[in-house]
Amino acid sequence: MKFNIIKKDYGICINNPNHFLAFSDFTVSDGIDIVENVNIVKAKNEFEDTAKRAERFNYSQGSYIAQAVDNIDYFENTYGDLTVLTFMSNDVEVEDFTSRLQVANSSKGFVNARIDLSHIIYIDKVISPKDLLKIFKIVANIKAKTLSNMALPLHIQNILNTDDFLAILANIPESDSDSLDINNAEYDDIDWGDLRIRIEDAVEISLEDAFEKLNLTFGILDYFVSEGILIGDLVDAGMELVDEEVTDELKSKMKEQILKSLSDVNVMTLLVAAMRTEQDLNGNRIGEIDLNDDFYTGKVLGLAISNQIAGTKATFNFKRYDEEKPGIIYGLPPMLDDAFAGLIAGCVSKIFEE
Repeated sequence: MKFNIIKKDYGICINNPNHFLAFSDFTVSDGIDIVENVNIVKAKNEFEDTAKRAERFNYSQGSYIAQAVDNIDYFENTYGDLTVLTFMSNDVEVEDFTSRLQVANSSKGFVNARIDLSHIIYIDKVISPKDLLKIFKIVANIKAKTLSNMALPLHIQNILNTDDFLAILANIPESDSDSLDINNAEYDDIDWGDLRIRIEDAVEISLEDAFEKLNLTFGILDYFVSEGILIGDLVDAGMELVDEEVTDELKSKMKEQILKSLSDVNVMTLLVAAMRTEQDLNGNRIGEIDLNDDFYTGKVLGLAISNQIAGTKATFNFKRYDEEKPGIIYGLPPMLDDAFAGLIAGCVSKIFEE
């Protein structure tokens, strides 16, 4: 059975004259529903407003569920009897910071901005309410797991799927009467091993496709923002230990060198290694490591970063910046203060080398 999709400027209606059995967390829904129409409508997230707009689709007076959204952009992936509709609402765009570096930004700011990736999943089978709920949980879990594994910058994680929605649709059993006893009807047998794998793969692909369609890729500067580190802060920290008069021209050279260094894939890799390691240590994800242990891995990374930028001379500068921890360096956790001391030491050495 293939459903119909009706598109209007105020919303989308997924129509099945033979009715869906649906389990959803929609604005207008009873959880488990037998419906002819599944409506995604532009409306404030209020029951009455959403219902009123959804009723415009229901010219046949068919039963319906409805979800309020601010954007009806979606795409469809179909795999045999499994169809995944992914709805995308996004307030973030990636902008050029330099010719080689980009950064994510939002006109709404990262307090009010949202990235919501929502799903309506149709399975062309007759599935019981109990199994529909089980599938709903599978989808919710794999969405959370997949997005977590992406290890997105913290300020992006904080605005991701704060208002997403999910509906699982299936066919209803055949009935000889006008009413259907869904608790005692006959349902298709399900190979859970196969279905779970196919659903998980389909949802993972839909999330990857959504980020690609929204052109959302996050770079080194986005991870800096997550740590509360701004380029201006790094410039100021670098200027604190120079032996010359600090001028606007010198600051400009320092900023230019920092951005140039951040375009070096080796510098980026070492900084990301420091940030990810710090997250693992603070999250106690490595049982054998105690934060009170005397380890110097951060200094190794810092030395490597300074050396990559300006060679052996920079490693001597690294010792000064690591010990005195000027400016923002002082407030960073152990792995990061070493890594960013290396970045600053390398950049300061480089601009005085020229």
